Amino acid sequence: MRLALHSRGYSVPDAFRIEDLTQPVMPEGWDEQVEAVRPMADALELEPDAVIAQATNETGLDDFGPDGWQTGLGVALDAFGKDYPLSPMGKLSSYGACVDFLKNRLKLEDLIKRHPDILDVELQPPIVIAGLPRSGTTHLHNLLGAAPGLRELRWWEALEPVLAPDEAPGATPQTDPRWARAQAGIDARNSILPHFDAMHEMTVDHVHEEIHLFGLDFGTMFFENMGAGRLPSWRDYYLGTDQTPHYRYLERVQKALSWLRGGDRWVMKSPQHLEQFAVLRSVFPEATIAVTHRDPVSTVASFATMVTYSSRTSAAQVDAVEMGRYWTDRVEQMLRACTEDRALLDDAHTLDVLFHEYMGDEVATVGSIYEKAGLDFGKEARDAIDAYQRAHPRGRFGRVLYDLADFGLDAGTLRERFRFYTDRFPVRLEQ
Repeated sequence: MRLALHSRGYSVPDAFRIEDLTQPVMPEGWDEQVEAVRPMADALELEPDAVIAQATNETGLDDFGPDGWQTGLGVALDAFGKDYPLSPMGKLSSYGACVDFLKNRLKLEDLIKRHPDILDVELQPPIVIAGLPRSGTTHLHNLLGAAPGLRELRWWEALEPVLAPDEAPGATPQTDPRWARAQAGIDARNSILPHFDAMHEMTVDHVHEEIHLFGLDFGTMFFENMGAGRLPSWRDYYLGTDQTPHYRYLERVQKALSWLRGGDRWVMKSPQHLEQFAVLRSVFPEATIAVTHRDPVSTVASFATMVTYSSRTSAAQVDAVEMGRYWTDRVEQMLRACTEDRALLDDAHTLDVLFHEYMGDEVATVGSIYEKAGLDFGKEARDAIDAYQRAHPRGRFGRVLYDLADFGLDAGTLRERFRFYTDRFPVRLEQ
């Protein structure tokens, strides 16, 4: 079997299966770490008052800004406590994520209070990538983010959008204290989930979607990926709630980040945009929207593998069949919303991106998005994108082989289930 040179210094098979999805083989010492934190996890209260108190105590701040986030916080914590059993690590990480979102919100609102002119920042119409997970959105997002002139969100900045008042940014991202903290988290993840980058490359400087920014207002699909890898109570709340206020709060955060680090035309990306076309048009009426399309059968296979693999750190027990069922349902919900609401997007500001065409010529796809946005796709942008492509070749972390049978799913059954979508958009069928 051929080997691919791994960018972290060792070789991996160029194509391989993850053989321990349902019975994870964890690194040496993992069980001891879990038992060491069990008393702390058992003592945690998944209650809003506890999270709010910890966030205020750790920041010394108490002004959370506009209301609207409280209900989402309560729903998320309740779902973590009852939807699926969490491991001690899962309980700690879920609780900790809520604390971090509130800490980030407190620091953001403190910054705005000290510099109210932030709210006067004028943002240009963004470029928004809306597509299923595993449909090329992450790579496309990074290609656009590599070019000058567009404002991207890096992983280290997404985790901590605003520094505490007693910290100062460095002269470069690498000297910013947030960068080192984010890198430590990446290193820890790689030691536990060594195959993650083969499915979804994420380095400290990678361009990241705005799910963590939505988290400050507790209006994000991201919670569904946390905990045990699916969260039906949160899903039902999220789908039944108007997301417009949360998108408007996102714009508030973006104004602050543009004020801090410059850039006024954001490039955005998230799967949840597929089911929020009306909200996107309301909040960002002049946005250029690139809707990516890929064979949903392939998407289910790869995304179910990634989220099942990741859940081993948080779920009390990994259930691949349940994971496959849950995410098949969610993919169908997103695609039905996309199919039904695509007419809400005017063609003057919208581009449908077919996965096989994008894979065939990435640069041409980026050029089409630039043209749709009324931007000049000149030499500087092309050179920057070319440099990114050379530094990030496909398969540099190996390639995971996906199998629907791991999740009790059948390609033929899924093909019929998703026919409403594949009849509407001319995606190339892959399975």
